[in-house]
Amino acid sequence: MEIPGTVSQILTTKGTAVFTTTPEASVFDALTLMGEKNIGALVVMEGDSVAGIFSERDYSRKVILQGKTSRNTQVGEILSRPAICIAPDDGIEECMKRMTLNRIRHLPVVDGGRLLGLVSIGDVVNWIMHSQRHAIQQLTEYISGQYPA
Repeated sequence: MEIPGTVSQILTTKGTAVFTTTPEASVFDALTLMGEKNIGALVVMEGDSVAGIFSERDYSRKVILQGKTSRNTQVGEILSRPAICIAPDDGIEECMKRMTLNRIRHLPVVDGGRLLGLVSIGDVVNWIMHSQRHAIQQLTEYISGQYPA
């Protein structure tokens, strides 16, 4: 069964706010922003271009486990690059495929080189749950005769 919907529809539902940082920022400052916003990743921008992603996973594996300090390490030293991105017209299944194949939890949404938003695995799961509830409701109404043929 194909999952209906596009990345653009997820952004319409969740909003397009996306928090960013730069490669020159300290890991400490990036973590502070992530804590304030209660998010797990930041899109790293070089000018108007997406340079990569900085996530909690990057911090734990590339700072803590390597004996570095967050105040003396720049985001550019440890970010995941290149960023694996998705287009607004791509489907939900394509999101799941990219996240699974690349073992990532966040996809910047980019169109024509422009950052439009960020989709997380949580956003995709919420979309799928909503779609399933909607399909079940429609089937129930159809079976009970409340749904027009």
